[in-house]
Amino acid sequence: MGQIRKQAIISSIVIYMGFLIGFVNTWFFIRSGSHAFTPDEYGLTRLFFDVGQLMFGLAALGTPSVIYKFFPYYRSHLNKKENDLYTLTLGFALIGFVLVVIGGIIFEPLIIRKYSGRSALYVNYYHWNFLFGLGILLFTLFESYSWTYQKTITTNFLRETGLRLLTLILILLFLFKIIDFDAFIKLFSLQFILLAAILIIYLKSTTDIHFVFRKSKVTQRLKTKMAGLAGLIYGGVLIGIISQVADTIIISSVSKQGLHDAGIYNLSTYIANLIQVPQRSIIAITTPILSLAWRNKNLQEISRIYSRTSINLLLAGLFIFAGIWLNITDAFHVLDIQGDYKQGIIVIFILGITKIIDAGTGVNGQIIGTSTQWRFDFATGIILILLILPLNYFLVKQYGIIGSAYANLISFAVYNLIRWIFLWKRFNLQPFNSKTLLSILLAVVTYYISYFLFKETGGWTGIILRSSLFTVLFIAGIFAMKLTPDAMQLLHVVKKRFKPPTPKGE
Repeated sequence: MGQIRKQAIISSIVIYMGFLIGFVNTWFFIRSGSHAFTPDEYGLTRLFFDVGQLMFGLAALGTPSVIYKFFPYYRSHLNKKENDLYTLTLGFALIGFVLVVIGGIIFEPLIIRKYSGRSALYVNYYHWNFLFGLGILLFTLFESYSWTYQKTITTNFLRETGLRLLTLILILLFLFKIIDFDAFIKLFSLQFILLAAILIIYLKSTTDIHFVFRKSKVTQRLKTKMAGLAGLIYGGVLIGIISQVADTIIISSVSKQGLHDAGIYNLSTYIANLIQVPQRSIIAITTPILSLAWRNKNLQEISRIYSRTSINLLLAGLFIFAGIWLNITDAFHVLDIQGDYKQGIIVIFILGITKIIDAGTGVNGQIIGTSTQWRFDFATGIILILLILPLNYFLVKQYGIIGSAYANLISFAVYNLIRWIFLWKRFNLQPFNSKTLLSILLAVVTYYISYFLFKETGGWTGIILRSSLFTVLFIAGIFAMKLTPDAMQLLHVVKKRFKPPTPKGE
């Protein structure tokens, strides 16, 4: 346990370092200045990521999950020089990527037709996006190999911090006019390939990893099960990726200003995604606990987790969202962000509501996914795609980036409503109660008190005063109304820690 705790702490530090560098990078992309990036250029970098993720999802063919699931069997029955799992998965992934490239070439005339009018910059660098996608694929596979050897710190550093450091270096080279944008985007497209090369060199030097080109007895015995798992996972992964990247891809091809609008929209998404940071941590913690609870048929424990995560994530989401919305106008001013990005402020509000709905419904996806009804989770994913794709297309065409925000709001609201009804009717699990409404009321009241008291105070002074007052009022309200048991438990732990020791003999 000590080693696991140590790796978890170090990995968390690395990830937060990455967040900080990512914030600096984003500011450099959107700041004003004589030699600054345009919204089109920033939008191109985000489109590279989204299309690259889609290429990875299509090409990987579910191989990372095969590695995690079946590596223990290979390790138990084969020595390192006979283990062909890495060769097998890498080979299938590369075949998948070749098919993606062939598809990209076949559909290139369609891409040119759809993007040349609104996102000509993407058409100019279309082929470089394949290198970016290949880099994501290779890095993710080598990352999976690292995890089988419990080498998580290095992979987390490379993905969360190393990538952003490379981007920061390229940004600085551009801002100091050492390279132009053409060189910037071409070097940008090679980042993941460089990280993948570093990772495989690290693996070869620390784990004695081998690529074996002879089929092993384990592969012969498990190939049918491996293919079945890969096929099942493949669809789920694609659904997840498409739901995340559809908006940027559609905006770039349909919106009137293409990449320009995509850049503005992606900044709004970046800000709204801050609301989901606590959700990611809670999902990682609760998933194995839920799996054990289902195995033990402990519905009471599942109900407790469902209601606790719902109220805790709702409170966290409301706190972050209100803090952002209180200060968004002043933040754009004091950070000297380009004026075009102000068009996305209303998008931040709509996407913020979307994230609160998703957070406030708790870990419903993880409850369904770890149950015997896991196929329903897959089915709701399909429903989400069937909603999000056409809604994005038609609403973006009609209303621009605000249309995409509304498309996401409608899609995720329906998606979570279906899962909420299913858990209620199928297992009698219900996360909401009177404290749910009280939490929303608390956020609204404390927001307006903080807003009107310091409405005329601008700049950093206004940001600090509004944020401080809101934080005090909101946290005080949580304790006064006892909205979550976890708050009281946390207070008890803090009191106990700072309580002076009892003198000996008393």
